Order: sequence, then structure tokens, then C-alpha cells
Amino acid sequence: MSREYETVIGLEVHVELATKTKIFCGCSTQFGGEVNSHTCPVCTGMPGSLPVLNKQVVEYAIAVGLATNCEITRHGKFDRKNYFYPDNPQNYQISQLYLPICRNGYVEIETEAGGSKKVGIHEIHMEEDAGKLIHDEWAEVSLVDYNRSGVPLIEIVSEPDMRSAEEVIAYLEKLRMFIRYLGASDCKLQEGSMRADVNLSVRPVGAAEFGTRTEMKNLNSFTSITHAIASERERQIDILESGGSVVQETRRFDDNKGESYAMRSKEDAQDYRYFPDPDLIPVEVSEEWIEEIKSRQPEFRPAKMARYKEEYGIPDYDIGIITDSKAMADIFEEATKLSGQPKKVSNWLMVETLRLLKEQNMDPEDIRFSAKHLADLIGLTEKRVINSSVAKEVFEKMFEDDTDPVAYVEEHGLKQESDAGALKAICEQVIAENPKSVEDYKAGKEKAIGFLVGQTMKLAKGKADPGTVNSLLKELLG
Repeated sequence: MSREYETVIGLEVHVELATKTKIFCGCSTQFGGEVNSHTCPVCTGMPGSLPVLNKQVVEYAIAVGLATNCEITRHGKFDRKNYFYPDNPQNYQISQLYLPICRNGYVEIETEAGGSKKVGIHEIHMEEDAGKLIHDEWAEVSLVDYNRSGVPLIEIVSEPDMRSAEEVIAYLEKLRMFIRYLGASDCKLQEGSMRADVNLSVRPVGAAEFGTRTEMKNLNSFTSITHAIASERERQIDILESGGSVVQETRRFDDNKGESYAMRSKEDAQDYRYFPDPDLIPVEVSEEWIEEIKSRQPEFRPAKMARYKEEYGIPDYDIGIITDSKAMADIFEEATKLSGQPKKVSNWLMVETLRLLKEQNMDPEDIRFSAKHLADLIGLTEKRVINSSVAKEVFEKMFEDDTDPVAYVEEHGLKQESDAGALKAICEQVIAENPKSVEDYKAGKEKAIGFLVGQTMKLAKGKADPGTVNSLLKELLG
């Protein structure tokens, strides 16, 4: 009879840091540059070149460590991890094995059962990224782009504390939230700035010993991670049920086929022949430095959500969407402070902003308009200087290039028609030109008034208040 199995999962999460330059040289880290244009003797591994540590990398690593309840290593260093691969120009990677910058932390996640649990963090270490291999099957050659070589990474190594794909995704979402709020990385999985290696084993329910684990490398979407976990769990159970043994190895998951295949047998630390990097001085972290970084830590999402509910009284759904991005939350808070209209600010962010972001395939961090201009636009609508349709037109322009809404309305003559006499004359003209709709309205067909309002707005070139037009028409029609 088939036994019940428990899945045991640990993660190694690689995060590209948002520094402007690489970890050991002054080359740009900008994504998508011309091939091999962001390179120098250091990041291409030229003999005699010497690395110099980027201080911002250490600050980001410490900030993430503080957010994830880690102990910060006061006296650290870098090590060389030796292996040959074409995208690794020095034939070693500068990393941290013996004294990683952060250790013994945890992230608290919500469980499927509605409770919470702590996922332990074994360590966070700093290292450099490798280059990128480009395989040209037509020409039967492989090319290498070293632009990514030397881009700073932190690797966050969890304890094997997760038991399901749902817990893994909850952990990754919490990590991503902390890192994005800190501004340490954009965590764009599709661009590879956040990617995960999944270490997975299964064991009979109630067993004390872990099973033999496999590692699936470089999964860069939550969907891939979920599918890979389900596939590997099933594969290992099938092996054990048929009397076989799981082999410790590194595997690659093919999302199209929904299965993984072996890449290589798993190396241990001794296979990499680690030794202290002789070209880099030790990393000394003072208490003052830690306190300075701690003082700059932002209010994170859970605290922000609770405060919004108490302070602004907007719906939980709005709060969840707005606080998902610190950039959007910052705009919300500043625009609310300037306008005194939290729900109106929320509406503009939740409806028009999200619509335009989706249409233009942008992230909230890419928003160009200022909180002041959003507050000014809300002020124009609240004072009935412009109507809602004009406000949407102005907002689209503002979204595009942060146009000043007050100046734009003035320059383009978009203020509402406030002359009662002029507006009444337009309404009278519409009534005279649309006898059938007038007849329908007088016969009790309420919808007919909507057509008349539309015609009036058209004649007024959209610059009339629909509510005022509606009232005037009803008054004239008796």
C-alpha cells in the first residue's frame, strides 16, 4: 500500500542588487546594454586586475539581513569559489562561505491553515554574478556576454522549513516585499533579478530523517516554482515506491514539458576548493554603521496596511493593492496629505493608474507623475473646475509626462462652463433639436434624459458639469 509522504523544501534565492555599478568595479549594472559594453579588466578577469568592494552592496545586504531578523557578521571576508565555466572569466567566483554577512534569521509567513510559521534563514552572503552564455545553434557556436559578470548578488539561503509550494510562494512574496521596500532590488523575476534554486526531498510522514534532496536551478517565476515542486515531489515518490533510491543531483526543470532532467551530480563545498580571497580586505561592520542602516529602514507593508486601515478608512482591497508597491504607497500618502481626500486618491491609483500601467506594461516603480500633481487634479475636480471626463483626459497626459494639470487645463481651455445663461441656452437648443427624445422623456422613458445630457455635453465640448446639465434639462422639460 502506498505511504503518505511529506515534502521538505529549502530555497537558495539569488537577488541582483540595485546598485548603479558592479560589486568590484565601476562598470554599469544597467540591464539590456549592448553586448560586452559594460565591461573592464576587473569584471572580465584580466590578469593583474584588482577588485575593490562597492560599499552600497554591503549596505543593501545588511538592510535585508535586518529586515529578515538576521545576526549581522561584524568581522567578515570574501572567499574564492573555484570552478571553470566559460561565463566565469576568472575561473573562480568571489563569494562568501566561511563568514557570510548575515546569519540565523527568519521570515514569518501565513500558512494555508490561517496561522503563521517562521521559515529560518541559514545565511545571506554577497557574491558576484557570472556572465551570460548565448548558444547559436544555427552557427553551432556559443558566445558569451560579460555585461552581467560582476553584477552584485545576495544569496539568501533558507533552512529546509517549507512543506508545500504554497509556503514557498508565501516566503518568496515576503522576501520580495522586504527587498523592494528597501529599494535593494526591483526583484523582476522575468529579468532574472530574482531567481530561486529549489532544494527538495520527500520522506514518509512521521519520519525523523530527511530524504535525499535534489536541487532545481534558476527558476524565475512563481508558476515555474509551483510546477517544479509538484513534478519533483511526484518523481521522487515514484522512485521510492518502486524500491529505488533518489540520487543527490542538480536538475533543470523544463516548464514546457512539465518535468525536470539531471544536469550534474551535486557538488559539495570541498569540490569548489574555497579559500579566502587574497585581493580583498576583510569586511569590518561597526555598531554605528548597523545603527545608521537600521535608522533608514522603511515602514514595511504589514505595519503600513494596519496604519492605513486605522488612519485613512479606505477598503482592505484598496490597501492591499496600494501597499503592494512602496512607490505607489508613497504617492498615496503624499497626495492624501496634500489633498485631504484618501478615497479619491485611492480611486485614481486603483482605476486609472492601474489601467494605464497594464496597457503600457509598466510597473508602479515606473510611475512618472508626482503626488502633488495628482492632488492638484483632485482639487480641480472637487472645486468643479473640470468635470470627470476632462479629468481623465488630463490624467492621461499627466501619466505620460507628469504634466502640471492646473497649467494644462488653463492652456487648453478645459474649465467647465460655469455661465448659467450660456449653459441654459445650449440645453434649450438640444431640446429644440431632439423632439423625439423630449417626447420619450415626457412619456416616462427616463433613459431619454441621458441622450439629451450627452448631446448637451457634446455641444458644450465636454466642459459642462453633467449633474448641472441633468438638472437644467429636467427643469426646462417640466
